[in-house]
Amino acid sequence: MKRYIYEMDKISSLCVFCGSRAGDDPAYSAVARELGAEMAKRNIRLVYGAGNIGLMGTLADEVHSNGGKITGIIPKFLDRLEVGRKESDEFIVTTSMHDRKAKMFEASDAFISLPGGLGTLDETFEIMTWRQLGLHDKPIIILDVNGYWTPLSELIETTIQKGFASESAKDLFCVVDSVDGVFDALSKAASSTEKPKLERL
Repeated sequence: MKRYIYEMDKISSLCVFCGSRAGDDPAYSAVARELGAEMAKRNIRLVYGAGNIGLMGTLADEVHSNGGKITGIIPKFLDRLEVGRKESDEFIVTTSMHDRKAKMFEASDAFISLPGGLGTLDETFEIMTWRQLGLHDKPIIILDVNGYWTPLSELIETTIQKGFASESAKDLFCVVDSVDGVFDALSKAASSTEKPKLERL
């Protein structure tokens, strides 16, 4: 895979990983709506898994209703299950999950994880691992809503304590608790002269 170098002044798209279900806390959907509106306001394209249900649908609807642009990418077999949102400005159907994630990666300048299920966990861990291996240095931001992602931070801390990762693993991502925090983190990444210590395992 080509190594991608992140440049904040060229940001035009954000990939958002999130659930195809709404979850049990109304705050999840509220944050998805707030993020979608803010992305549209800033003229930042949404790149996501093309679902029309759950947090995915809520996020995309908010981007669209506020005049924002959307690129949805979904594998053929999930198109029906997740009710693919074909009203997106760009709707891409792939042959596999692997191809989907690769295309989402290539189309995005940074990544945000909202609450979600196993698919969201898979996407989040994979993009973090690619950064650890030096394949890219695009920012990865975990938007923690009401403590949803606290177990993730604890798990990564455990991998460090047990000798399976170095302290630099904490530099692969940033945890914030608000939509404002997302864009503050992106601005901070742009102004920082320090890059994460990339590892090759």
